[in-house]
Amino acid sequence: MFAQSTTHIGSWYAAASPELTQPRAPLAGDLDCDVLIVGAGFSGLHTALRLVSAGRKVCVIEASRIAWAASGRNGGQAIPGWSSDLAPLEADLGHEGALRLWQSMLQAAQELRELPLRHGFDCEYRVGHLWTAVLPRRVSILQHWLEEAPARWGYQGLEFVPRARLPEWIASERYQAGLYDPNAAHLNPLKLAYGLAAAIETAGGLIHEQTRALSWKEDGSGYRVQTASGEIRCAALVLACNAYIDQLDPGLSQRLLPVGTYQVATAPLGEALARALLPRNCCVTDNQFILDYFRLTPDHRLLFGGGCTYLGGMPSDIRAATRPHIEKVFPQLKGVEIDYAWGGHIDISMRRTPDVGRKGNRYWLQGYSGHGVLPTLAAATAVSNALLGDTELLDLYQRIRNPGFPGGPLLAAPLEAVGKAYYRVRDLF
Repeated sequence: MFAQSTTHIGSWYAAASPELTQPRAPLAGDLDCDVLIVGAGFSGLHTALRLVSAGRKVCVIEASRIAWAASGRNGGQAIPGWSSDLAPLEADLGHEGALRLWQSMLQAAQELRELPLRHGFDCEYRVGHLWTAVLPRRVSILQHWLEEAPARWGYQGLEFVPRARLPEWIASERYQAGLYDPNAAHLNPLKLAYGLAAAIETAGGLIHEQTRALSWKEDGSGYRVQTASGEIRCAALVLACNAYIDQLDPGLSQRLLPVGTYQVATAPLGEALARALLPRNCCVTDNQFILDYFRLTPDHRLLFGGGCTYLGGMPSDIRAATRPHIEKVFPQLKGVEIDYAWGGHIDISMRRTPDVGRKGNRYWLQGYSGHGVLPTLAAATAVSNALLGDTELLDLYQRIRNPGFPGGPLLAAPLEAVGKAYYRVRDLF
């Protein structure tokens, strides 16, 4: 599974911001620090920024480039919640425990809104998410959350959008109803990652790219991490590798399945057509099991994703695989040019619940299951708080059950693919 590169994948994000992605030097020689973070995606960067802001000596190492994997390639939808929704969390933690984690998620949403202003960077943050139902029987899912959110979770502000009003939000006949969330947002994930990286370095933290952690071992109360170009000694070790944890920690990797996802960006549509498609410029998802997600970019493209593969590869032609889904949602875009197509791997957990915890002074953050823009910050808050002496949130995360996938390394992906095929059929009807 492990992959490494000196360059970013050919996404619209990377093409639109080449000035941001100047490389950081690899590690050269040995190093001592308070906290070593392995992985410069959202989990690692958020954790590093919080710790370096509190005065800790922090180093982040990345085998490839900052936000090279899922953090720099995703749909950029910052939606409160987890891929699992709240039911599995409540089953493990009780209502009070799940409510506390939900409150921390809302705090993360507010913090993400403030981070660009606080640290002086632009990540194209735009407010608003529309959650839609394709099938009439799934309108009740929207209505249930509309009622449950304020009554059981203290979550205010949701607005139900009946079919008759959907043209105010989206120029598509595909949907039966929608639920608008003003607390959600969408953004450019690669710009967010590089904004965080610059803030970390301004505060005195170190980031070394092209520095793969080869192994780690305990050393007294701390750790020694071996790389190809030097050894790093640290008091605390944070593994933020997600889908690419591999053999760096086999125990953690057994609880994850790498899944391929992909998306595209159309050619510029022009301001008038783009505004006609999504008049309120919100991001959109549906509540199918295999969902579509899409939004507009500042240069008036449609960014559209939703496909996934459970057997490790990617479609031979991502454009061809995605075009029918675009045209199903927006028939008026039939034949539209697609300028960019890219994919990558996410880490899913068996129950789609976040896998965040510690053992001694070794910490980990993973298992976001395709819903990571806000959950990474919520998890980073729990880990950084624990490193600073407050374990309340991390203790809750550690009570969440995250079993390994059945079938082991050889059979886990095929078994999961069979299960997902069943849900794809359900989505059709």
